[in-house]
Amino acid sequence: MAMTIVEADRAIIGGVDTHLDVHVAAALDPIGGLLGVESFVAAPRGYRAMLEWLGSFGTVGKVGVEGTGAYGAGLARFLRRAGVEVVEVDRPNRQARRTRGKSDSADAVEAARAVLSGRAAGAPKSRDGEVEAIRALLVAKRSANHARSRALAQMRQLSYTGPDQLRSRFKGLSITDLVAQAAALRPRASGDPVLYATKVSLAALGRRVLALADEMTDLDELLTDLVTHCAPQMLDLYGVGVDTAATLLVTAGDNPERLRSEAAWAHLCGVAPIEASSGKVTRHRLDRGGDRDANQALWRIVMTRLAWDPRTRAYLERRTKEGLSKREVIRVLKRYVAREVFKYLPRG
Repeated sequence: MAMTIVEADRAIIGGVDTHLDVHVAAALDPIGGLLGVESFVAAPRGYRAMLEWLGSFGTVGKVGVEGTGAYGAGLARFLRRAGVEVVEVDRPNRQARRTRGKSDSADAVEAARAVLSGRAAGAPKSRDGEVEAIRALLVAKRSANHARSRALAQMRQLSYTGPDQLRSRFKGLSITDLVAQAAALRPRASGDPVLYATKVSLAALGRRVLALADEMTDLDELLTDLVTHCAPQMLDLYGVGVDTAATLLVTAGDNPERLRSEAAWAHLCGVAPIEASSGKVTRHRLDRGGDRDANQALWRIVMTRLAWDPRTRAYLERRTKEGLSKREVIRVLKRYVAREVFKYLPRG
């Protein structure tokens, strides 16, 4: 009896090195053989052409994309909507780059090989929901807050080093009064150019601070509505405000189901202890990786609780008597807060 062998449609693994204008894609067969490398424009028509090109070799299984939070964000969204599994790939190993050189084609192939070998297996943020809107608002608010702080520092410096007439006028004023009086200045050109220029600068800076304060108020209202709708129970936790909740939500992303466990969330926030044992020594060290914004948000929550929460203050006192330093207790508390927050992350 004759036997007919039917070749199954092979699963193709893709890898993409992303850039501002052009993305470079590589295709591998199931055993790691290179099928081709091609460049595509970084636009929706280029995304479609890339998917068709990968599909010409077989069924597209997984695609590893570098920079899913930057130049590759649009491509990752497109592939996910097309039903393709997207894997977030870190930049290639620096040691390998030094020995083998660097090129966009080599980076694309390395991204595909990272997916095929399992070295890269994390799902990227979807960046297509309310959390992405929160992230955009946080960018604007942090920029406004930074500009406001710089303007206030410049106003203080001008009031200290300006002519005596201005120094005596603004000496000892609170920030609110300083901004209000500076913004109300109506300088007129006089015989003293330094006095006139200083008044003009103070008035400009004062009005800038007031405008930035109004801008931050508007952004706060939008952030409050989004965070309340996205994770209302998180705001009920002691010490968690809108800003800290928004920061933690941005770290988790619109698809927090990609975080397979609470331990993975702690590692992402940089509060998971890292084992550093060797020989007869068994110890753990501080995790200095992870999202530093999330780590700072957890620190703010802990410091708020240490200041006002009786249970947290009692815990600090007990662990201090056991021999831990305050810094070590804060690290432990950040880990506890991360565990508590994980329960209230939105799920789909």
